[in-house]
Amino acid sequence: MKRKTKTAIKQTVVIAVVLTGVFIIVSFLALERPDSHQFEVSRPLISEQVWEYKPTVEKYAKQYGVTKYVDVMLAMMMQESGGRGNDPMQSSESYCGERGCIDEPELSIKQGVYYFSQTIKQANGDLKLAIQSYNFGKGFIDYINDNSGTYTQEAAINFSQKMYNTSSNKSIYTCLREEAKQYNACYGDIYYVRDVMEYKDELAKE
Repeated sequence: MKRKTKTAIKQTVVIAVVLTGVFIIVSFLALERPDSHQFEVSRPLISEQVWEYKPTVEKYAKQYGVTKYVDVMLAMMMQESGGRGNDPMQSSESYCGERGCIDEPELSIKQGVYYFSQTIKQANGDLKLAIQSYNFGKGFIDYINDNSGTYTQEAAINFSQKMYNTSSNKSIYTCLREEAKQYNACYGDIYYVRDVMEYKDELAKE
């Protein structure tokens, strides 16, 4: 009986030591590998360059009667360029029909605000349709009017596919997004509205 008791005690001690060791190791690993969610990085904050252009956007928003959309246009600038470069609103194409003809930020903003004022008017106040039309061109408004009647993500994808597939020179388009490649929708940015609205929400916080 004494021998069995000693054996049982030894086994109990060994089990206790093993369990203690496991507990220590798990605790150590938990300290070394904190919850990954704690370090998840959200979309970038609004850049200082964009904030610096706010007075200029407000100036032309007042001129073209779209003052209530200043935050939208700043969000569009953030999506277009982050406020960097000489054409922060990327409005050259709507100004002269080709890229790179604007090399002065104030002209870029003036044209960008003017063009948005036209899209929001033609879109009858449909904000998402106006935003996407800034990226696609005002032909998207005609497409929507002839089809769904209002902006939808599906409509944006379908329009992009149509424009890309009927283009005589596909080399001028670059599918920067993997999501766009899978749809063969490389004309413009099919998720432009989604990203601009996220930046708009960010602007509201700051």
